[in-house]
Order: sequence, then C-alpha cells, then structure tokens
Amino acid sequence: MFTFAAVLQVLVALAFISIPLVRHRYGASAKAHAEAELRRQGVPTTVMEENNIKFDASGHESIVPGTVALIMIVLAVLNLTGNAWGQTLSWIFMPLVLAGNVLILWSQLTAAKSVTRAFERKGDPVLRSIDVPAFLTAAEKGFPTWVLPVLQNIRHAVVMGSAVLVLIILVIA
Repeated sequence: MFTFAAVLQVLVALAFISIPLVRHRYGASAKAHAEAELRRQGVPTTVMEENNIKFDASGHESIVPGTVALIMIVLAVLNLTGNAWGQTLSWIFMPLVLAGNVLILWSQLTAAKSVTRAFERKGDPVLRSIDVPAFLTAAEKGFPTWVLPVLQNIRHAVVMGSAVLVLIILVIA
C-alpha cells in the first residue's frame, strides 16, 4: 500500500517540477507577449523590471516547486523502503501540499483581481493605468495551449488527487 503512496508522491514531485521547467522554456515568450501588450497600452515596458514582474523560472518560481518536489521524493523513498518516518512525514507534508495547491489554484483563478489590487497598493500611476486582465492574457499567450489550461489542470488534478489518496492510504493503513 505504501508503494502506491510512494508512486503518488513521485507524481506530485513531477507535477511540481513541471512549473519551473515550463517557465524556463516559455517564460521569455510570455514576457515578450506581456511587453507587447504594455506597449499597446502606452505603458513603458520598464515597469516590469522596476516592479520585479517576471514570467520565467527565477526566484520563488523555481525554489518553492523544487523544494516541494524534493520533499515528495524523500517521502517516496522513505515509503518505498518501509521506513516509519515516511508515514509520519507524509501525515505532515501531504496536507500542506494539498492546502498549498488549493492556494495556488485560488491565486490563478483570482490573478487579475489580486494583481490589480497589488498595483493599486503601490500607488504608482503607471501601474494603476495597466489593463491587468489584458496584460495577463497577453502573457498567457506566450505559453503553448497545452500548458494553459491543459497541463495546469492536469497538474492540479494530480497534486490534489494524489494528496487525498495518500491521506486515505495513511488512514486505512
């Protein structure tokens, strides 16, 4: 039973590692599309750099998913080897992964609203002038259609489904 849990944890690791891989591959294209939209809106493209707006795999876009993937691999190895720590740590980390992914999904669903609010809080008239939904839609066009929404939805299903299944395994074991 814990072999199945380990397989699910490896799937979660793969799902999380796909985030920086896709951003590394297509982030420059997303940035180019976003900059083109800013130019269309009459906004200087330097606003992205000045406000640390990125679509690539730099910073937390690699560190966080990479860390989650590493933790999932460690849990999988512990569960495959029958180490009791695998179960204990799975009880700790699988709910965190589930909750974290729910937050990721929520942030994706409310991105335009939250980015608009963030721009307003900065008090910068240039940021306030940006049509955020158009800006984000343009950036999304920099990713292939198999990424948004296909891979994104598969990733959510794999992570949430796997986390729930591992928790069920822990309950019945």
